[in-house]
Amino acid sequence: MRAADTFPTNKIQDLAYRAGRIFPFGATIVDDGVNFSIFSKESTGCTLLLYHHGEKDPYVEIPFPEEFRIGDVYTMMVFGISIETTEYGYRFDGEYEPKKGILFDKNNILLDPYAKSVSGRTVWGREPDPENSFSHRGQIIREDYDWDGDKPLEIPQNDLTVYEMHVRSFTRDQSSGVRHKGTYAGIVEKIPYLKELGINCVELMPVFEFDEFENSRVVDGRRLVNYWGYSTVCFFAPKAGYAASAPFGMEADELKNLIKKLHKNGIEVILDVVFNHTAEGNENGPSISYKGIDNRTYYLLTPDGWYYNFSGCGNTMNCNNAVVRNHILDCLRYWVASYHVDGFRFDLASILTRDADGAPMMSPPLIESLAHDAVLGSTKLIAEAWDAGGLYQVGSFPSWNRWAEWNGKYRDCVRRFVKGDAGCAPEIYHRISGSDDLYGSRSPAVSVNFITCHDGFTMYDLVSYNEKHNEANGEDNRDGSNENDSWNCGVEGDTDDAEINRLRIRQMKNMYTLLLTSRGVPMLLSGDEFANTQFGNNNAYCQDNEISWLDWKRLDEYRDLYAYVRGLNLFRKAHPVMRADRFDTGHNGTGYPELSFHGTVPWEIDRCQPTLTFAYMYAEDHVKFGTDRDMFIYVAVNAHWEDHTFILPIIPASMKWHLVADSNGCVRECGKEAELEDQKQMNLGARSMVILTGC
Repeated sequence: MRAADTFPTNKIQDLAYRAGRIFPFGATIVDDGVNFSIFSKESTGCTLLLYHHGEKDPYVEIPFPEEFRIGDVYTMMVFGISIETTEYGYRFDGEYEPKKGILFDKNNILLDPYAKSVSGRTVWGREPDPENSFSHRGQIIREDYDWDGDKPLEIPQNDLTVYEMHVRSFTRDQSSGVRHKGTYAGIVEKIPYLKELGINCVELMPVFEFDEFENSRVVDGRRLVNYWGYSTVCFFAPKAGYAASAPFGMEADELKNLIKKLHKNGIEVILDVVFNHTAEGNENGPSISYKGIDNRTYYLLTPDGWYYNFSGCGNTMNCNNAVVRNHILDCLRYWVASYHVDGFRFDLASILTRDADGAPMMSPPLIESLAHDAVLGSTKLIAEAWDAGGLYQVGSFPSWNRWAEWNGKYRDCVRRFVKGDAGCAPEIYHRISGSDDLYGSRSPAVSVNFITCHDGFTMYDLVSYNEKHNEANGEDNRDGSNENDSWNCGVEGDTDDAEINRLRIRQMKNMYTLLLTSRGVPMLLSGDEFANTQFGNNNAYCQDNEISWLDWKRLDEYRDLYAYVRGLNLFRKAHPVMRADRFDTGHNGTGYPELSFHGTVPWEIDRCQPTLTFAYMYAEDHVKFGTDRDMFIYVAVNAHWEDHTFILPIIPASMKWHLVADSNGCVRECGKEAELEDQKQMNLGARSMVILTGC
């Protein structure tokens, strides 16, 4: 039986239409029709355009009658649409005064900001038709995916081990061995690998629709593209070019299938989201959507109508405007409800704390709204707590006890210390402790610890290059950070010197030893576990080639490194004391402090002095942490270029020290640890680390 408010009242060509429902925004399937709803505060008129799929011109244009506008919302129901073969867009009438920031132009055809699918980019790398001025068209999808009982996993944040990946890079190379290379489906084929590695959360670099041909250019015969996707075209639509099934209109289902399969294997999904700017750029950029719909609402503008550029990408979204704030909330709710996403990492999140003039706010409404939102109640929220305008908020990002942070201070400190900066010692104790100096009133789980990520050197390049080598980007090596805290171990780039190569592997293992035995949430960069290289490029944002693609042949070449990382992941999983979600410096049921720091002599350490040698010990209380027995975990650290002897702490007489991991060698399986012959002291070689257990 049809609802009374879905009886058509008007007709155009073969279509019937009537006033629609305001909510939800976007294009929503209703009784025998589609409800279109879109906001525009300052426009004087709006027209809906409907296209047959792939056709250049619309088959019908329907102006919204004035009575179809309520407040600042145009809404209309249209009946008789063939949903599977229809694309749509909008025209807006209004004033055109760039110096006022008003950019209405009825000749522009605009993309619905709430479109759930965007046509025109279904095949990655297929160049757009230059004759088509409206290449980003909205498509209507049926929300009928069978989740088979799935829901977000809600793994406690302190139990996560995060694995950051680029959807295309992960399997695009021939060496990946998957059928659907560079796609969501390709990742599904690698789920057994992810499980074996021991991670339980993947963080996907941007999967919202973007245009890989934005700022595309040819350098030295190679096509460079917008490869990373940090330039969103539509926040509600998945990147169709990442789906093997996109030519059949199935990109949404393919991404949902990936998430469902990951969940079935105990792996959460966090999306890297970019709300700080859009693909429309500055005054010279295209008008794709927001500019032509309501420029002054969606962007931060100067009094002269220019774009503030705190993102470094041309424009900055007006995130704390009430309309924009609700737009972002609607988006995140949609991805949690319709895609079962477990969390979000917010790119350049400090921008989200700025007001309409660009000034930082003490209590930004958007951040508070996200923290307290009912739908997002169990969703992970992670801030990249800085922006391109110099606002650095690591340790001070507004949180309401809900937000975690990418801990850039952890990255910088560990890099400097491992390469030999003794002055970092007083800081590194805090970083290992879960950054209690930054998050002491909250939890170690607030700190997402990482040493490498998509932005910068890979782990292998961190120990193989002193300088960045971004010449292939065509910017005369000016792009990318100059401050990498890297050390090439004696030779720039690849070498046949066996001693240098052994040192590099040991240095990578040293960093992993610290990362995976620190409190907080560890994050690994995909491919680092088998020494993937970008050949010294620390800003591969434009490289759709072997610079960015993971070379899976290196998994065999660096199997020892992979086994070490996997072993540490399993070791961390087995010992909840390292994953504690609170700061506890007192003694526990073992009679020892839960976490203590030592010099080469137990209990003797001046935490204010520079050093390259120290140790730390966890005391795992079996009652408190629910394990089978009390255990001690002792990590000895020697970042010096000389050997040092460590006196071992005295533990209960019934216990013995056993060797678990040695960065000169391997990680031993649980139950196969080697009991030390000398229970009183051990010699630790230059630039190496070991993990002992006392049990």
